[in-house]
Amino acid sequence: MTKSGLLMGTMVAVLALGGCNKTPEPPKTETESGAMDDVVTASANPQVGGAAMAPDKTILANAAASPILSQLTAAVNQAGLADTLSGPGPFTLFAPNDAAFAQVPAVTRDGWARPAQKVVLAGVLKYHVVPGKLTTADLAAKIDAGGGKAALKTLDGQDLTATKSGEAIILTSASGNKAAVTQADMGQANGIVHVIDAVLLPKM
Repeated sequence: MTKSGLLMGTMVAVLALGGCNKTPEPPKTETESGAMDDVVTASANPQVGGAAMAPDKTILANAAASPILSQLTAAVNQAGLADTLSGPGPFTLFAPNDAAFAQVPAVTRDGWARPAQKVVLAGVLKYHVVPGKLTTADLAAKIDAGGGKAALKTLDGQDLTATKSGEAIILTSASGNKAAVTQADMGQANGIVHVIDAVLLPKM
């Protein structure tokens, strides 16, 4: 097995074990008063980490402006996907926040930063992108129509499974780890963004 293969195998094992046997609790969001509510944030003028998500800007431009999506922005640029997420789309991006990237083992993150791992990193990021514009209402409708789950075809060609836990949208990767949508329905010029609390892993 090559070093890169071993690295990715380790990554999948570590993160899958950490997430495949549990269902995330409905995400909590912070209100202006500082209280925590069991409601996914969605508003006409949403902010992510204090930065407004401008509906006339692209997914990448808005992500670059948010202080809690800095790791995602850096990864997109590293993987050579800047043109894609700045393109016409439309796309639905499930955007891992910086806390989600911090859960990834350091050895894996260091590996992703290497030029030799560019294709691997691009595959991971494409797994978070679904062609078309899917709001949480659209996702909920697909889940209901599918008898409790919906298979979403991602930009890398693999399926991502969406389910509900209460009112929260839960995503389960092909490798078995899970992420919850913590902030939803942020319209962009070329699609829509939903912030999630874990990095989802495709099958390698």
